[in-house]
Amino acid sequence: MVVTITAASGALALWPIGEAVTLSERQGDPQRGAYLARAGGCIACHSDAASGRPALTGGAPIETGFGHFVPPNLTQDETVGIGAWSVKDFARAIRQGIAPDGRPYYPAFPYAFYADLSDQDIADLWAAFQTVAPQQAAPGAHDIAFPFNLRFGLKLWRAAYAKAPATAPDTDRSEMWNQGRWLVNGLAHCGACHTDRNLFGGRDVTHPLAGNDDLPDGGKAPAITASALQEAGWSVSDLAFALKSGVSLDGDTFGGGMGEVVRDGTAWLSAQDRRAMALYLLDQDGPVSEETTE
Repeated sequence: MVVTITAASGALALWPIGEAVTLSERQGDPQRGAYLARAGGCIACHSDAASGRPALTGGAPIETGFGHFVPPNLTQDETVGIGAWSVKDFARAIRQGIAPDGRPYYPAFPYAFYADLSDQDIADLWAAFQTVAPQQAAPGAHDIAFPFNLRFGLKLWRAAYAKAPATAPDTDRSEMWNQGRWLVNGLAHCGACHTDRNLFGGRDVTHPLAGNDDLPDGGKAPAITASALQEAGWSVSDLAFALKSGVSLDGDTFGGGMGEVVRDGTAWLSAQDRRAMALYLLDQDGPVSEETTE
């Protein structure tokens, strides 16, 4: 029995994952890349302002039932950051969740939502991160319970749960609705928090955006399906404004994780992109009569 388990573990450890990275030659736009990084939550997750650390040198530990995960340093430091990476290393990490040394990343990094980023998106993000000054500030190590600390076991998890949400355009819907879909389902990864998960941390893809009562650090995320939002009284203008201001329908402000998402992410988006997200979430298409509140 022990021999069988050992052999199975060895085979799993040697099981190759990921695909070869092929990137078309693209000139990256660092300004657009910085915008995408905001939309994708990079600043919110990989910065810990409360500790006084410089931005992007690693975020506050994410406490979960599996242990705590520490977002890494994304500056250009070659030792503790990503300064020694190539653009292909970067693309593989972002779109496939695989480190330069071949190890799989834990799904605390929402790489599945970034799987459909284009070569131009990758080039722009890469150009933006190239401008981040190196900071030799090690964020600390993960502290994860056995057996979840055995990274090779993530290969089974990936096969079962690392499914990329649908972000491809629907030709029957408007351009703005499709932009909202691309942001909500993909880059902004709303489903990472607003979709329930099973005992193994896999998203319940049969009920996307239906809410999650068991977030890291004991938080909760409400349902943001079209029906739930409509029942709560949200309009496109209200929701677009909330994504900018962090102010909810009752006049209260978002706290916890959503407060950080707005402060470091959606508040920086264009009015058009926030409106696109609201249109998609409320499943409205085309122009609406309400004026955008900014």
